[in-house]
Amino acid sequence: MPRPISPSLPEKTFVISAIQSSLRLDGRALLELRTPDVDFFDHVLGKVEVAMGETRVLAHVTGKMVKPPPERPFEGILSIHAEISPMAGWEDYEAGRPSEEEVTLNRMLDKILRRSDALDKESLCVLAGQRVWHVTLTIHPLVDAGNVVDVSVLAGILALKHWRRPEVEVVGEEIIVHPASERAPLPLSMNHTPYCFTFVLFPPAKVPDIGEDDMEPVPVLDPTTLESKLSNGKIVIALNAQRELMVVQKSGGLPLSEEQTLNIIDVAVERAKDMDSLVNRVMKEDWDTRVVEFR
Repeated sequence: MPRPISPSLPEKTFVISAIQSSLRLDGRALLELRTPDVDFFDHVLGKVEVAMGETRVLAHVTGKMVKPPPERPFEGILSIHAEISPMAGWEDYEAGRPSEEEVTLNRMLDKILRRSDALDKESLCVLAGQRVWHVTLTIHPLVDAGNVVDVSVLAGILALKHWRRPEVEVVGEEIIVHPASERAPLPLSMNHTPYCFTFVLFPPAKVPDIGEDDMEPVPVLDPTTLESKLSNGKIVIALNAQRELMVVQKSGGLPLSEEQTLNIIDVAVERAKDMDSLVNRVMKEDWDTRVVEFR
């Protein structure tokens, strides 16, 4: 696989100096998100395409009934699978060989959506020890133009909220699955709705008479691919609109003070509230256009 082309020195100098002056190439403020664009599929529940800028992610939820593992007889199963194909970015990904970004994406999705218990797994139990729902969330990044993890988490949340499982009736030891033509399918029970926000860090502009140790890095929210490549650090925050933290992950060489870390978390809380309002709005708009018919 050929090595990806690195940004040129003039490009690097221009982008960093612009960010140090509170400017970005796409015209956004440093702590401004790209506006999400959500597209639900007409005749399929639980399938959604989410775009933020040029980054596009497809999420799809399916479910089937299986026998639960003996150590967890009262809980359903949530499986998450994400694969970044060369179509998402031919310079950075190769078919058949998991990239570092793909491994990171799978780990973050597992932490934020599965291990945080966003989905109420006990509600997926049909018959204790015999049958539970196995829900599979598949994530396909279509275009990676930066910040694919945050967009994938949003797409996964929307797909889980949008999917409906058939109503099931238990009569003695018999399990009856009612098709959508007989009874309206049921939504998944969610404990909470987490969102992910990635901030990249840039060195501050030099100021006379102020030492570099006394100056704090410049955080940039929702970075593009170029901004991510040129940054000197990153902090990823996953939380819900109720200020409950799931993940705080810092990487890179630039240090953050406790005060600046708390300020970044406060920004993430406000963005989570905005994202929660957007999710509720697009879900309501989509369901207002659908007609559920059953006998």
